[in-house]
Amino acid sequence: MSEQQNLDIVRQGYAAFGRGDIQALINLLDPQVTWTTPGGADVPFSGTRRGHAAVGEFFATLANTLEVVRFEPTDFIAQGDKVVVLGDETSIVKATGKSIDFRWVHVHTVRNGKIVALEEIGDMTAITAEFRSAQARV
Repeated sequence: MSEQQNLDIVRQGYAAFGRGDIQALINLLDPQVTWTTPGGADVPFSGTRRGHAAVGEFFATLANTLEVVRFEPTDFIAQGDKVVVLGDETSIVKATGKSIDFRWVHVHTVRNGKIVALEEIGDMTAITAEFRSAQARV
């Protein structure tokens, strides 16, 4: 597939997320997709997941723990089978009510018209500290 086709597939995923259509996003993923999110044990949605069901669980956990109030992919860069997306986010940790601004990088690998891998890269220090704070209150 061309780099433009790979960009189009990835853009479709962000559009689906933006309108809250997680199933449409999952439909863009290879059935054996690898989905990796940073954060360590204190962040409920961090870790590596494989397959559609596990990615669906990621989004359910994300929705249960965060309220995403701003999610802005700002730059899309394609080279070969990689599409890198830079973006900004503001989310509220539901357990504490604290708002956190976050800059992220998503590295997608696209093959045969499907996203086969996503790796998120970002500084999770503030969000990790907030989840630790919420656990300390329990």
